[in-house]
Amino acid sequence: MNSELPISLSRRGTSQTGVRLYHERLILSLVRSHGALPKAEITRLTGLSAQTISVIVRELEKDGLLTKGEAVRGKVGQPSQPLSLNPDAAFFVGLKVGRRSSDLLLLDLSGRVRNTVHMPYHFPTPAEFLRFAVKGLEKLQKTIAPELRSRIAGLGIAAPFDLWKWQEEMGAEHDVMVAWQNFDLMAEVAKICAWPVYPCNDATAACAAELLLGNGQRHRDFAYFYIGYFAGGGLVLNGQLHQGPTGNAAAYGSLPVPRPSGGSEQLIREASLYLLEKELRSDGVTPDFMWQDGNDWSDGRPQIERWLRGAAKGLAIAAAAVAAVVECKAIVIDGAMPGGIRNQLVEAVRAQLARINLDGISPFVVKEGSIGVDARALGAASLPLFAKFMTDRDVLFKETI
Repeated sequence: MNSELPISLSRRGTSQTGVRLYHERLILSLVRSHGALPKAEITRLTGLSAQTISVIVRELEKDGLLTKGEAVRGKVGQPSQPLSLNPDAAFFVGLKVGRRSSDLLLLDLSGRVRNTVHMPYHFPTPAEFLRFAVKGLEKLQKTIAPELRSRIAGLGIAAPFDLWKWQEEMGAEHDVMVAWQNFDLMAEVAKICAWPVYPCNDATAACAAELLLGNGQRHRDFAYFYIGYFAGGGLVLNGQLHQGPTGNAAAYGSLPVPRPSGGSEQLIREASLYLLEKELRSDGVTPDFMWQDGNDWSDGRPQIERWLRGAAKGLAIAAAAVAAVVECKAIVIDGAMPGGIRNQLVEAVRAQLARINLDGISPFVVKEGSIGVDARALGAASLPLFAKFMTDRDVLFKETI
């Protein structure tokens, strides 16, 4: 296979249509989901004729997307050769833009993370962010062989809607927030890379990662809460990411929940990590450890315990409300926190749900997310992967730049 993306690969975009393209993407999606598959099993799973599968598989091998493994001999018939995705056939970049950190992630065609670049900060200016993006992209590209760098097929961006809002909670300077309000993130990122750019809300991107690589393999309908600096989430129905007409569906942070002192408050003010950061600062504990690479939260234990109790109450009420409206089999909770803290949060939510009257609501389970801190960047990287090479679903985003 040549080092650059063959013409047949570069044409595999969201604008291309046709039965052949769909069948190619279907086969690639099956191999990604199931692992190595022989042609006979692909034929069975797709319902296509053996001849059609042979023709399509031959083209995918020619393009370097599929590779043959060692022959496996059965008791009868010819030996079969399992087909696998060629990890080096294409690469995808994910960029997560956060309020306390940014991440760049390099994903290969098999869905394996090749490398990441992390930058914690205290809400930078747009210029500072762009300097990180430029240096980070250079660093990521150097982690793959020079002859493979032209195979990067796209860059996905996971960023909050209205990044420039919430000045009081952010503790950012007014001039910095105004600069972000007037900053065209997608256009500026497109200027510093040579690939198509795919934008997405950050919590929605995290849900996409969970759908593709986590609980989406076991649940076709689930509500997903992602606890970052602000709480948000996503919704998966019938195995597809549901975004709504504006991409703002499943904005769980806006859900009203009871306030301990009376009245109600939005979930974002009960279960977000900015609340923990604020509490740490008020107790004289530096919260920088929350946003450092590696996420060691051994500091701040009393504040974490208090935050967990409050967040669990809000999340339990929100989970019950979502389950009452959308009949989902699972509520998945993930976030920008260590796995141990996430486990405590999930257990606390389960305990709170046991105290809530769930009569009339279809049974559901509360599960831990499986990706964590990298979910938003991984979800962003998956956007060009699926837009270029996998079956068309709601999770696919059209190129906007």
